[in-house]
Amino acid sequence: MRPGQRGTTGTGAGPSGRTHPGAAPTPATGAAAVMAGHPEAADKASLRRTNLGVLLRHLRDSGPQSRTHLSTATGLPKATVSVLVADLIERGLVREGELDRAGSIGRPHRMVELDGRRICGIGAEIGADHITVLALDLRGTVVHEDRRALDVPALTARAALAEVADLVADGLSAVAEREMHPIGVTLVTQGSVDAASGSVVVATNFGWRGVRAAQELRVRLGRDAPPVLVENDAESGALAEYLAAPGTDVRELVYVTGGIGVGGASISGGKLLRGSEIGHMKLDRLDRPCPCGRTGCWEVAVGLQAFLDAAADPTDRVHDLSVDLAERLGDLLDRADAGDPRTLAALAGLAGDLALGLSVLVDVLNPPRIVLGGYFAVFGRYLVEPAQQVLDERRIAPTTERVVVAASTLGLSNAARGGALLALAGIFQDPSAVPVRPAPEDSDAWPL
Repeated sequence: MRPGQRGTTGTGAGPSGRTHPGAAPTPATGAAAVMAGHPEAADKASLRRTNLGVLLRHLRDSGPQSRTHLSTATGLPKATVSVLVADLIERGLVREGELDRAGSIGRPHRMVELDGRRICGIGAEIGADHITVLALDLRGTVVHEDRRALDVPALTARAALAEVADLVADGLSAVAEREMHPIGVTLVTQGSVDAASGSVVVATNFGWRGVRAAQELRVRLGRDAPPVLVENDAESGALAEYLAAPGTDVRELVYVTGGIGVGGASISGGKLLRGSEIGHMKLDRLDRPCPCGRTGCWEVAVGLQAFLDAAADPTDRVHDLSVDLAERLGDLLDRADAGDPRTLAALAGLAGDLALGLSVLVDVLNPPRIVLGGYFAVFGRYLVEPAQQVLDERRIAPTTERVVVAASTLGLSNAARGGALLALAGIFQDPSAVPVRPAPEDSDAWPL
């Protein structure tokens, strides 16, 4: 896929292992600044940070483990693991859990598991017809979620971002009431983004070009707000799908998300690759004009607006942008389940055009798994089987690896979820960015 224009800030790596902006540590001061002048001490500090991150990521990916199992899995000496686990406990990032009695010989070992209940990341997704704000704690549990219908193309970028800031501010207040500390906010948007400047380079369906979105949000949220990042919605959604995939053997997938536009991103070798607006591949059979200025773009055939137009008259409630998208799609799903001929015909046409584009992606990328997100996932039971049939029929030989098509189970908020995960990414790369909790008598001094 042609990558969108983007960059990185900070030194954190995302949960996928790629370099990505995260909640980076503050500039070195005090002892850290002194160590910067002594290479040997700095190397030891760097190694410790690396090993802390290795343990924390392993617990995130593999679940509770005993110290012995952590040592075996990571290759770190048992004594080192014990010291590092104690450090992570002091920072409130892990805690001791149940005894590991299964398969143990001799005295059972105490399990270690993620904690981080006082820490959260916030994802704020802006789509053409909605904004969603979602907060996750370190264990990936949703601690806050809110959604608002919004006709983004009808607003200026500044006005739309003001609405986003308002919903994010509500989220910050909600997590503060839970005594949680937000590590960062990730604005998730369509189009090409430049993460280094926090800008949306171009979002065709919004009518945005060169919008300094992160700066606008920071100003509106105030000086006490957490760091603000900007990310492409397809990349964020792909990350959320990858981390939610059952089992630990899913290392390759292509994520395709449907909205007014159509975006895509890949996971390869367990690493998140750059996403792009794949909806602008020339695949529309009728060669209709696209808002991007070209004709025949795939999203003209499979984008949300095309589906709505095929499924209902312009005066129908499902076209009303003041109504939440989830409600409108729910209405259409009910009609399909009830056997409404027009809705079923629209879904059949969508399935054919969707399968056409997916077959091109398979020919180019050859992934073992394609996950459908956005509004495609809502109608998964009407789209997955036809798409799977087309891809199976196009296999060059019976021995060719079968591409499995699946619908996302994370709902319409999966891109916001990915944004929240990205906001937490820096903690998994460098857990030492979280301060050690003080003794109980001085607990008010700990900011988390």
